[in-house]
Amino acid sequence: MIESIGIAAFFILCALGALGALVTPQSRNPVLLAAVGAAAAIALAAAAGAALFTGRSWLLDLWSLPSLGTLRLRLDRLSSLFLLLTGIIYLLTSIFSAGYLRRYLGHYSLRSFGVLYHWLFASIAAVLLAGDVIAFLLAWEMMSVASVLLVAYEHQREENARAGYLMLSMGEAGTIAAAIALLLLGNAAGSLDFHAMRAAGSAMGPGMRSAVFLLSLFGFGVKAGLVPFNSWLPRAHPVAPANVSALLSGLILNLGIYGIVRVNVDMLPVTLVGAGVVALIVGAVSAFVGILYATTENDAKGMLAHSSIENMGIIVAGLGAGFLFTAAGRPVLAGMAFVAALYHLTNHSVYKALLFLGAGTVDDRAGTRNLDRLGGLIRTMPWTALFFLIGALSIAAMYPFNGFASEWLTLQVLLRSAELASTPVKLVYAFAGVVLALTAALAVTCFVKAFAMGFLGMARSRGAEQATEAPRSMLAPMGALAALCVVLGVIPTYVIATLSDALASVGDGRATPALVPAFFASSPQHSSLPADFVSDFHDLGAQLGGSVLPGPGLVVLHRGGPANPVVFAMSTSYGVVVLLGLLAVLVGLVAWATRRRRVRREVRWDGGVRQLFPEMTYTATGFSNPVRVIFDAILRPRTVADTEETVAQHFRIAIRRAEHPVYLVDRLFLNVLTAQLLRGARLLARMHHGRVNAYTAYVLGALIVLLILSATA
Repeated sequence: MIESIGIAAFFILCALGALGALVTPQSRNPVLLAAVGAAAAIALAAAAGAALFTGRSWLLDLWSLPSLGTLRLRLDRLSSLFLLLTGIIYLLTSIFSAGYLRRYLGHYSLRSFGVLYHWLFASIAAVLLAGDVIAFLLAWEMMSVASVLLVAYEHQREENARAGYLMLSMGEAGTIAAAIALLLLGNAAGSLDFHAMRAAGSAMGPGMRSAVFLLSLFGFGVKAGLVPFNSWLPRAHPVAPANVSALLSGLILNLGIYGIVRVNVDMLPVTLVGAGVVALIVGAVSAFVGILYATTENDAKGMLAHSSIENMGIIVAGLGAGFLFTAAGRPVLAGMAFVAALYHLTNHSVYKALLFLGAGTVDDRAGTRNLDRLGGLIRTMPWTALFFLIGALSIAAMYPFNGFASEWLTLQVLLRSAELASTPVKLVYAFAGVVLALTAALAVTCFVKAFAMGFLGMARSRGAEQATEAPRSMLAPMGALAALCVVLGVIPTYVIATLSDALASVGDGRATPALVPAFFASSPQHSSLPADFVSDFHDLGAQLGGSVLPGPGLVVLHRGGPANPVVFAMSTSYGVVVLLGLLAVLVGLVAWATRRRRVRREVRWDGGVRQLFPEMTYTATGFSNPVRVIFDAILRPRTVADTEETVAQHFRIAIRRAEHPVYLVDRLFLNVLTAQLLRGARLLARMHHGRVNAYTAYVLGALIVLLILSATA
């Protein structure tokens, strides 16, 4: 089978890539990494694609451990979806690295980078292939260590080392919680095999179910960057190399979502309303907090890191809606919610990898990623600007790009809470819907700022003015990712069908019939649709393309009852054709109107100013300042410097204020926890005074307490 051959070839290539990096000269390491990494990614994507589209499963027993069972690798449709994304992103990132990594020649060891790069690739795949708890935790630790070492790759900078330590410490806390959740499931099943745990999960009581849910949400939520466990993410992702940042946001965060889905959708499906409420609220709050800080951030990679928190929040909000629908006995709506969550996860992997590669390209060519010091790059880096623009439109959920399709579907699914009976649950859905709507608005503001301040206007630094376009090895992967952003947006019916099939292996593949009606007459289910319903949509053109395209149709539509046959509907497939037609008409009209006019180029008008200096133009700080003012109660930055420049001590010509942001989660959670721990440490420190008599009293007191406890036991 192609699955066995592909997976074997993948691990062999990863091993060869790591070994080759050790013996290859530094100058040739980038090309070697690109070649071997791309080949390994193709092998993995081929194996995953075969399993995803054919529905075949794959199992390999490794070796048996006394009293722990057999270590297994298992491939099903759910894991194959994540593996396919991993292969695609790693393929394009590897090609990008051939040109990007040359900036580190003579500064850092590319041999160590090559080893860590392939180590991370193999460990991500091992996490997704693990079929039992021991194999999963071993692979998870390997992935965690490799990602921390890559974050701290530029180890000469103190902030990188500190970010790596923070990532490691918070990640290990999450790993412990996730391990406890898996062990509780294993104890109930009497086995650590995922298949056996799935079969025994239905016998667990409500208390144990709640414990497993909360532990898994916390444990895997740390890796996904959910509030309030996300402090590591905006510190770690910006300091890593750009190709590593693309992997961190595009793939590593997905593993947190994979853990939540594997435990709470597959092995122990959530049946408690409280669990769904918690996930929905955590997701909505994470989305809002992430985009709020992204909007006010001027470092391009820092902005993208905060935006990753936002997108993970949207995904978890979709999962939370699915949990609530499952608990309410609405499996079809639950399947739709889970598909919306996985759709957004897929889209986020693509456009976030694109944006991080774009930010890394700008940093490499302009020497800075501070949006206040960029500008005008569209003239010197037109292809990078185009690809970054497509990524920005996608993440801002602009029609018809991929971010629009998944966010629209998520919001539509949230509105289906109207079918539930519980008023408190409806209020939770309403809260989440309002917060996600506000998040979507801020996302537009954020990425308008990112593109406009980075690529439009005048260059605000010498580096931006002298920047040149990136080589083809860096542009081609960004172009491929940009094309995927368009494709995933204009063929939503095929994406939904694939994601629904991926969920079929965990019992929730009900979204395709509910979201993709069989409009094409060639579809076997076409005759099941009401005649009047089909006729109305036939008049609107829903049959167009049916003679050449496979599948049921190109319209995403959820049907209701006779009184409301269409609950919601959308078709970016037909919409993009209409948009292209309108654009062609507009271009034709402009060409016709100007056919006899000669174009003249004149000096631009700058409002009567003799010369417009870069210092006089709009900056990223000024653009986002209204958001800072409106949400100052949440942001509450600390002013570290406040100076004025005056003429004759009377006329102010400049006011400069330097502010240090105090992160919301740090202020409300981590700083409070740290203060309490330090207070306890100071209290314990008073016991270390050097008096032997007191130490003897401590021992005697401890013995007395133990005797009392043993007597009462």
